Amino acid sequence: MPEPEALVVGGGPAGAAAAYWLARLGHATWLIEKRSYPRDKVCGDGLTPRAIYELEAMGFDFSLPGLHRCRGLRSHAGGITLELDWPDHPVYPNWGAVMRRADLDGQIAALAAAQGATVLTGTEARPILEDGRIGGVALHRGGEAEVVRPGLVVVADGALSRFGRALGAQRDRSLPFGLGARAYFSSPRSGDPYMESFLDLHDAAGEMVPGYGWVFPLGDGTVNGGVGVVSTFHRWEAVNTRELMVALVATAPPSWGLADHEALGPAAGGMLPMGLSVGPVVGPNWVLVGDAAGAINPFNGEGIDYGLETGHLAARRAHEALAAGDPGLLQSYRRDLDDQFGLYFKMGRVFVRALGRPGVMRALTRTGFRSRSLMEWALKVMSNLLDPAERSAGGAAYRLLERTVRALPRG
Repeated sequence: MPEPEALVVGGGPAGAAAAYWLARLGHATWLIEKRSYPRDKVCGDGLTPRAIYELEAMGFDFSLPGLHRCRGLRSHAGGITLELDWPDHPVYPNWGAVMRRADLDGQIAALAAAQGATVLTGTEARPILEDGRIGGVALHRGGEAEVVRPGLVVVADGALSRFGRALGAQRDRSLPFGLGARAYFSSPRSGDPYMESFLDLHDAAGEMVPGYGWVFPLGDGTVNGGVGVVSTFHRWEAVNTRELMVALVATAPPSWGLADHEALGPAAGGMLPMGLSVGPVVGPNWVLVGDAAGAINPFNGEGIDYGLETGHLAARRAHEALAAGDPGLLQSYRRDLDDQFGLYFKMGRVFVRALGRPGVMRALTRTGFRSRSLMEWALKVMSNLLDPAERSAGGAAYRLLERTVRALPRG
């Protein structure tokens, strides 16, 4: 095969989206995935309307088996339950979905292949650095090695990103990060039309534990049940995600049936770098996307959409750079990320730092959950679904959030 113009390392949503758009724009693109499809990935499996929008733009088939549509979010806190539908929006659809990553990722990679991208699975990629740039990429497959010399590389190999670390990318340790775990359970409510979240978890004795939980229905007789904790939470260092999974079973309404069934396999977990906390995100002839760039929403831990979106943004800049024969044009990708997500992620970091104060979550839920209109607005904010008019007030909203955080109780 002729050598690629663009090489994408990592075949999750971010990498597959980047490969799709690069191939669609006419570039010889290789998508490199270390494992083979279908392969599992630790994730909540939730697709918000923003993710649906990106998938729709790529021609994703939403009638595929394994995709379960959801109309909104059901939240529990302080003994109160609210059902909130996804809002009507001038751009994004008013529905979401749940689909196992074992099914989703291969389907997106197939879309990239249909556009002409070469998809190589079971292949490990390692950078060859020359004078501070990627001079080549060594591809290791089945005991054999091949060196290719693409014009540029999109790095999308996940939160631990070995490829990115080899380029000098590091997480900013002053910024919050998350820890998460999930397992699959059989459930009589697998066809529920709402994703469900628990903003306060308790153990079997009824004692509160730090963290939050979710149950996302998959429509096939099973659900994705998971937990998360953010590094700003009080006593987060002492949190054991296995114990949080036990608390999820104790907290979830009995109608989900989690306590009646053993998990369908052991819980799996990992670290979530949030709010574009990894950098540099762009180099002389490479860019980071998705989890490799820390592109996870601090408000809700969502990563699939931001993988799709950053992959799309990176492909646009890579197309410009390749068309002009000028890798320096990649540098605008950093500004694209800041324009698209900078203020929003900044607000998210303030939000999770506020939640780390003991008593703040309790104060917020006591007040917020008693106002449906406030919680509908909060769902828009946490899912990044404010409409253009509301987003234009982002600066004022950020200042208001800062003032609110300062006024919240510390004890």
